[in-house]
This record gives sequence, structure tokens and C-alpha cells, in this order.
Amino acid sequence: MVDHTQITSARIEQLRQLGGLGWVTALRSVQIKALMAPDGPVQQTLFDETNLVEISHPDYPGERLVACRNPALADKRAHKRAELLVATEASLTTISAGVTAGRLSKAGPIGIRVGKVVTRYNMAKHFILTIDDGQFTFTRDEENIQAEAAFDGIYIIRTSVPATSMDTNRVVTTYKSLAGVERDFRSIKSIDLDLRPIHHWTDKRVRSHVFICMLTDHLIWHLRQAWAPLTFTDEHRPDSVDPVAPAQRSAAAQLKASTQTTPTGEAAYSFTGLLDHLATLTRNRMHITGQDDDITFDLIATPTPIQRRAFELLGQTIPQKLK
Repeated sequence: MVDHTQITSARIEQLRQLGGLGWVTALRSVQIKALMAPDGPVQQTLFDETNLVEISHPDYPGERLVACRNPALADKRAHKRAELLVATEASLTTISAGVTAGRLSKAGPIGIRVGKVVTRYNMAKHFILTIDDGQFTFTRDEENIQAEAAFDGIYIIRTSVPATSMDTNRVVTTYKSLAGVERDFRSIKSIDLDLRPIHHWTDKRVRSHVFICMLTDHLIWHLRQAWAPLTFTDEHRPDSVDPVAPAQRSAAAQLKASTQTTPTGEAAYSFTGLLDHLATLTRNRMHITGQDDDITFDLIATPTPIQRRAFELLGQTIPQKLK
């Protein structure tokens, strides 16, 4: 079992009681901060020469912890935080100017305006605010900002799977593969198949709904594999030496994306775009009224070369009638 949303300790305990199940998940931020305390086992120096290291801790008996630092993710978060800090300061400066000009004089309205700004950008923790009647000042809390920056790009994977079954690199790649699961879940719920959430209240119906979702996800996985030659899917993704680093696309996939065509010269599609194109292959029920009798038959639209190719890749012929 794998989980990208960080299942709770209570749920993990339930999995232990079931027995026979291994799981991969990630620690929450508060748990990571505890391990990265000055006397904790995870320090920045661990990542001087490597992007991942496996550790153990008495708070997690019988489990493996894999601490990872993704430099690309660290840069992205630092850049995003810098943008939000600047945007927050700009809005707070506008409020400060209003207070100085006398347009805002009471602490209550000033606080409301300031609260909206820091809530919008989620930057309240990074500013020291002083609000009083006719007074408003703000400064960055540099100590807090630097403390948060120390965690940029760092995540810790938690698993019960033994090293004999899954080495450290495999633990990381398994956890990262959950992005595909989340993508397919969005696909079946709202994007491609519109299997929207349905609320159930009995065990039997809940299990049935979960089964349908899993069956659908299984179907999508096979379709993506079979239709890879027609889509932008990377069919020959190079093996990554560093599982923490962002995955690299093959030269063939980059060429397919830049030319919008497959190696055989056909138009390349996204998975959703290919489904939309296949949806134009229609079957129409025709009814002709004659003098003696009526005739009813099905008329199949003439398939395009891409539609024919899609069915060939599935090893199926285009059905002429519903069964």
C-alpha cells in the first residue's frame, strides 16, 4: 500500500493489526521538524554529498525512514516564498500608506485589512506586525523565514517494507510513482471518465465503489501503455541514477513533444485528446420508413487512420454492433 497524502499513525496501526500488508507513506511537516531539531538525526550536512539517506529512529520502531532532499524542489519553494513575501509587502505598504494619510485610523479596521492580506498569501508567520490606533508597522521575521528555508526540498519517506524486498532507491521511486496514481484518480473522477464521487453508507456499497474505481484505474493504466505510440507518453524514459532528482524525458519523447507528431509521422495526442478523438467514432441507429415495411439498421462512422490505429494497438477490431 502506498499513500501520498501522509496517512495518520492511527491508520498505520490499523494496517499493522491486519497483518500481511506493507506500506509506503511520508512524514508530516511537524514530524520532519522533530527529526531535524539540532539534536535530531537529520541535519543539512547529511545532504552535502547525496540527496537521500536511510535512517532509523526509536519513535518509528520496525520502520525505515528515507530522508530526501530535492534541489529543484528546494529552489522552486524558495522562489515561490520570495514572490509571496514581496507581494505581501507591497499590499502591507499600501495599508501603511493609508494609515499614514489618515484614511485608516482605528486598530480594528487596520487589523481586518492586514489580516486579509497575510491570509491571502499565507505569510502571517513571516512578518512581525504592530497595529494600534493610527499606527501600523511591519517587518520581516528573518529568523522564522530562515528556519522554514532549512526545510526546503526535504521530505522523509516512511515504510514498513524490509530492505530485502525494496531497496532505498526503490522506496523513493515507489513513493514518487504515486503522482501517477493521483493523476489517474483525477482522470476517472472528473477529467476523462467522469466517475464522480458517490456517497455510500453501507460497507457493501463502499467496497463496490472502491472496486469500480480500482478497476477503472487498472483499465486506464493499460490504455496508456497500449496507446503510448500515439500519445506524448515517454516510451523509453531513461533510468535515473538519482531517484530523488526530477525524472528526465528521453530524446524521442522530447522530439515528439516539439514536433507534435509520432516517429511514424502521425499526429501525437494527449491521453485525453485521444479519447476525445475516439469519441467522434459514432454509431447511429437509422430508421427508414418505406411503403411496404420499415428498415432499421446501425450506421458506423468511417474511422480515421488514428482511430483504426488505436484499435489495432489494443488488438481489437472496431465493433460493428453492440453486444
